[in-house]
Formats: sequence, structure tokens, C-alpha cells
Amino acid sequence: MSLTIATWNINSVRLRIDLVLRYLTENGPDVLCLQETKCPDAEFPLGPLAKAGYGHALHRGMKGYNGVAILSRRPLKEAGRLTFCGREDARHIAAELLDDHGRTITVHNLYIPAGGDIPDRDANPKFGHKLDFLDELKAWSEVGRQANARAVLVGDLNIAPFVSDVWSHKAMLNVVSHTPVETEALNAIRGAGQWTDAIRHLVPEPEPVYTWWSYRSSDWSAANKGRRLDHIWVGSELAGRIAGHGLLRDARGWERPSDHVPLALTLSD
Repeated sequence: MSLTIATWNINSVRLRIDLVLRYLTENGPDVLCLQETKCPDAEFPLGPLAKAGYGHALHRGMKGYNGVAILSRRPLKEAGRLTFCGREDARHIAAELLDDHGRTITVHNLYIPAGGDIPDRDANPKFGHKLDFLDELKAWSEVGRQANARAVLVGDLNIAPFVSDVWSHKAMLNVVSHTPVETEALNAIRGAGQWTDAIRHLVPEPEPVYTWWSYRSSDWSAANKGRRLDHIWVGSELAGRIAGHGLLRDARGWERPSDHVPLALTLSD
């Protein structure tokens, strides 16, 4: 008896619904969290997902960018929609579901801002917004530490916090997603909430783990200049149930792929 929760920045759920269905059919997670769905709520493709066995869905979307969704084989109950920095920009949704023993687990699906290209708050307002977002997320994580003890936080966090989360630590130190101010902020958020980084629990450094490869690379697989931008964290009461993970690197090579790949965590009893 187990529970598998997956996360994937799909970069348009309508454009890539066939890839979503392929992943669900071939891998069968209990729950799939999507980010960057780029889909207004009224146009979310619920029909094909229900036919594939994922008839329980929560989604929070907007036209053209952002957007998060939680798809499940099991019944879901919405558990909140956080708003950061006063912006209604569809970057968080939470759901409650029951494990095989009838115990509630909360799933937080999060999409942190990318932050633009220049790692300077004054020169780049997008980077300043990202840092402010991280400050608010830390406050939420600290205040909700006890409530999130039986929670799983997943999503595109747009930060690769460790040396082996990027293809070259030295080359990436001044690149948005791996700058010290970002990595320190993300590690502080994790510590404030007493979250366990489940993937690094299973695959300790210095082994590289990547979940994203740029579209700009002519041969992404050979160059392998990846980053671990997608994460799965578990609350303190679930850390002992971390059992295994799956990272579907091959999905980056599917036709018209997302630049991210699916990442899954299995919790045992």
C-alpha cells in the first residue's frame, strides 16, 4: 500500500494534453500536480483526464501564463489558494486526500516566479518580485509548520539549491535560479517549515539530479546542461514514509515536449 505524487511543469496543458495522458497511462501516479498550465478554468481539459482515470481535479488558471492543477485518482477536497505579493496570479493550490488508512494528507502545488534574467533587484523588477515571494513563502512555511506536518509540497520552485542541482556550480553562480540569495532563501524556507527534501533524501549529493533542460540547447541530451528546478518536500510526520522516486528524463525527448520532466515520489505505509 502506497501513495505516489508526481509534479510536472507542463508549459501549457492544452497544447500538451497528449503528453499528460501518456505519462498518466504509462506511469499511473495517484496524484499529478501540474504547473504553468496556461489555461483559463473554463477551458481546462477535464474530459480526457477523466477518461484516463483521473476524474478528480482542482485547477486554478489564467489565460496565457502561470496556472496550477492537481489531478487525482482519489477524491480531493480543496484546501486553499495562497496569494503572494498581493497578486492573483494562480501560483498555488492545495488539496486534501486520504491515504490507504483514511488519514488526511495535504498536497500543496506551487509555482514560484522564474525571476527574469538579471539577478539584481534594482535592475530587474521580476527578480525583486521573486525575492519578495520567497520572503512571504518563508513566513507561511514557518507559521504553518505544525499544520503542514502531514503535507507534501511540490512544484516548479525555479531554484536549484545545491551544487549538484546544476550542470556547473561555478558557471551558474550568477545565473538566476542558482544565485546565493535564491538558494539561501529556498533552504531557509525548507528549514522554517521543517520540510524534508525528498529527492535529495533518496539521492544525496554529489550525485547530479536535473528536471529541466533549456529549449535553447540544440542537443539538450548530449549537452546535459540541466538544473533541478522541480521539487518534492514532505512534512515532518511523513519523512519516515519516503520510499522511492521516479524522474522521467525521457519525457524531455518526446514530441513537442515541456522543458521540464515529471518527477514523482512514493510514500509507503
